[in-house]
Amino acid sequence: MIVRPRHHWFRLLFVWRGSVLPDIVGRLGVVLGASILSVLCRDWWLDKFPESALSIPPFTLMGVALAIFLGFRNSVSYERFWEARKQWGAILVAARALMRQAEALLPDEAPQSLRLPLARKLAAFAYALKHQLRQSDGQADLQRYLGVARAADLAGVRFIPQALLLEIARLLASLQRAGRLGEVPWQSLDKSLNALGDAAGACERIASTPIPYTYRVLMNRTVMVYCLLLPVGLSTTIGWLTPLIATFVAYTFLALEIIGEQIEEPFGTELNDLALDALCHTIESSVCELAGVAPLGEAPVARDYVLT
Repeated sequence: MIVRPRHHWFRLLFVWRGSVLPDIVGRLGVVLGASILSVLCRDWWLDKFPESALSIPPFTLMGVALAIFLGFRNSVSYERFWEARKQWGAILVAARALMRQAEALLPDEAPQSLRLPLARKLAAFAYALKHQLRQSDGQADLQRYLGVARAADLAGVRFIPQALLLEIARLLASLQRAGRLGEVPWQSLDKSLNALGDAAGACERIASTPIPYTYRVLMNRTVMVYCLLLPVGLSTTIGWLTPLIATFVAYTFLALEIIGEQIEEPFGTELNDLALDALCHTIESSVCELAGVAPLGEAPVARDYVLT
């Protein structure tokens, strides 16, 4: 996630790091070359094929339709991004609630034995979910919070976050069976556990259900064909201003397409994806503060204005 201070509007015109320009500069170069070629060939084309000259009105209609389509696609992508952020917010709230309930509802002697393992398991749950969503190796984080032996036991488990929730549930259920935890406190704790499971399941749904591939193919083809044909229509009316205008229009459409592609997968490691490392550390710090124990992880630092 890009984290930059607010700049004056004039300085924003020249920002490179954090914009999508590096991703589309090659395609903009192609459009610029096509624009220059269209202007150079304009007189020859009009002389040989005067009846096939293009003008701006058809491109205006196509541009409006394409803008609506891009707006719809970006709205769908941002909805996925925002829902993912809400689910991680729900994980933070549920983890805090579970830790608070364990401190307040259990007998006085119980939190002493539950405080540290519960805080570590909740932190491990957050980091395990992050690695599952990013399809990365989470053994280092699991070893830090659960120990080498337990991390090795979980190496072959497919859904590690759910296995950790099961461990927490069994830990609390043992107190309930021993008569040290009443039925009402147990239901409150179980409700918080269910909230963690629901949020994790929602994140899995987002990660495993991408926007249909056909949309990406259609958008890429339509945007590129439109941007390459636009100079042909502009060259007959604005002449050598065509490279400037056509490249700027192409920048707008191509940038919207790239932004939609980046935020449609919110759990990745691209510049505009969610800062899951920072979110996991926030969850760990929050539950450890309630439990009165020290967090093991360090807060991630933004590098080159990017927070992971």
